[in-house]
Amino acid sequence: MLDFAIELAYQAGALLRAGLEREHQIELKGTIDLVTDVDHASEALLVQAIRSRYPDHSIVAEEGNTTSGTSDYTWLIDPLDGTTNYTHGYPCFCVSLGLWYANQPFLGVVYDPLRNELFYAQRGHGAYCNGRRLHVSSTATLGAALLSTGFPYDRATQPDNNIAEFSRMILQIQGVRRSGSAALDLCYVAAGWSDGHWETGLHPWDTAAGVLLVAEAGGQVSDWHGQEWTGKVPHLVASNRRLHTDMLKVIAPAPSQY
Repeated sequence: MLDFAIELAYQAGALLRAGLEREHQIELKGTIDLVTDVDHASEALLVQAIRSRYPDHSIVAEEGNTTSGTSDYTWLIDPLDGTTNYTHGYPCFCVSLGLWYANQPFLGVVYDPLRNELFYAQRGHGAYCNGRRLHVSSTATLGAALLSTGFPYDRATQPDNNIAEFSRMILQIQGVRRSGSAALDLCYVAAGWSDGHWETGLHPWDTAAGVLLVAEAGGQVSDWHGQEWTGKVPHLVASNRRLHTDMLKVIAPAPSQY
């Protein structure tokens, strides 16, 4: 199944790369939440292949292709993570495929087609990028840490929008990045290129692959309360494990709404 997911990610990534330079049909799912014809084309490619290969598996995909299967396997698909970047030609986007078994991450594949970086992990077998084993960083203090974050699309009207948390965190750390692709942010934590990531307003398809990569690279993932990450809440903290408690302390007090 991992080989199958990797091949699918390469196919969808080629589709994204080919469509980058042409004009796109853009729709609004919210005030600033975009979807393009390329999102739909990538999702159709992925969903059709999975349904053909594993007709009994469930599928949850960002643009609405959701089916309930009879097995304990569920695919969580983001056909184009970083759509806003993509529509502007900003070179930071990817394909993300997560496969969960019995509500637990089983395998994850994230492909960045512009850098030709394939991140993948299978539970109990480690995390990799283009065949190289990944390990989280050894950074031990927030003052030496490079973190990443993101903000929800409804941040202008939603009080739980990460702005207060960001304001506190930026004063404690060495640097922060906001890439616009949560899947890649988690991959970078797994690779040790950043030391941690926190965000709110996330959906299961945003994180289904990335959380497994972080865990298999030796990192830690939780919700903003420090509880086990289940994918059922929109708040996430991922770290190299050493920084996790300190990140939670800065993010606290935890939001009242889930």
